[in-house]
Amino acid sequence: MAPHWQILAAGSKVPHNPRPAAPGPDWTGGRLPRYGRVVARARYQSFDPLLSAAEAEDILRLCERFGSYGLYSEEGLNEGIGEGLPQRFDAAFNFIRTGGRFGRAQEDLRDLAARTNYFRETYAYGREIHAPGIEPFLNHHGFVETARAIFDRPAIEPAIVFANLLLPGQELAIHTDVPEFRGINRRQHPQWLCVVMHHSHLFDRWRMPIATAVSWYQDAHGGAFAFYPDGAQGAAVAQPVRHNTAILLDTDSVFHGVDRVHSATEDAPPFTPGMRVHSLGEGSGRWEVRAGDEVIGRYTWDEMRFSISWKAYCFADEAERNAWRGATDDLKLDVVLDTLEDDLRTRGRLAGARPARREFAEILVDQYVRFPPPAP
Repeated sequence: MAPHWQILAAGSKVPHNPRPAAPGPDWTGGRLPRYGRVVARARYQSFDPLLSAAEAEDILRLCERFGSYGLYSEEGLNEGIGEGLPQRFDAAFNFIRTGGRFGRAQEDLRDLAARTNYFRETYAYGREIHAPGIEPFLNHHGFVETARAIFDRPAIEPAIVFANLLLPGQELAIHTDVPEFRGINRRQHPQWLCVVMHHSHLFDRWRMPIATAVSWYQDAHGGAFAFYPDGAQGAAVAQPVRHNTAILLDTDSVFHGVDRVHSATEDAPPFTPGMRVHSLGEGSGRWEVRAGDEVIGRYTWDEMRFSISWKAYCFADEAERNAWRGATDDLKLDVVLDTLEDDLRTRGRLAGARPARREFAEILVDQYVRFPPPAP
């Protein structure tokens, strides 16, 4: 099957095609002004280039100016349903069981865990700006227009910008991102449960579609963005990481991950909870990983993989946006759990009393979240 995308350079044109009666995912038509604006129907859209040269350089300086980045794994454990499990145990357990996209299950479990212990910080969340200067990126016109086209929803509300830093030997397990529903979100409820809800398709009426753009600002060695545009059973597309490029898609629905960043050794990176990666100064291009005052490793931009992700809510109309803002049609956690339990019983997965919290969580993930198999 032909891939459902094409790279469209800023300012380029594509042949205009009258909109077909039933446009498929390959259909593209219209004109692209600066920043890759596209009137299109597509599953995903690439940007090359994304920003001007000066703007891309400013992003690198902002990353250094932000100072330091903590480990994403420190988001904590679940309480209540799924008690004691990591927030994304769905992706973590699958990675450990299968060895990731290339089936490296023979590696030591501690090494596999260390490889996915990457660094992250949030630059913007709603109206909270944690990295001054990120505002133009948060409101990037090209992302907004492309999200309208891909999701076929006119009301786009930019909401989140965060940065990921992967160091040599690290990778990101195949997963789908944490979706959001009216009344249920990652700030108040387990992340894995939000993922289960979306994959079950039992709560689509309350789902808030989120557009995600992932952008890169250096030519990384390895660390390709691998995603499955044709579903979990389809082939992966591995997009190389190149300076000043980006891709926009529905990462809540499309499985994706990051291939291993090139390392001079096969050893797993020695990163453990509590460590942070620190910039040695704006414009220096040098970084240190520290555990308190102890330096664990030193790196340069050439060895790292730096990405910034942009997320926006996509509303069908103002009524839908107002329902979200006013919480007039929100789901409740007990309704979600009861609905999932009833569905499991209908499928023959449950009989008798509801299992204990942790067991119930593992059954839900096993039933609804079907990961791509490792590549042969």
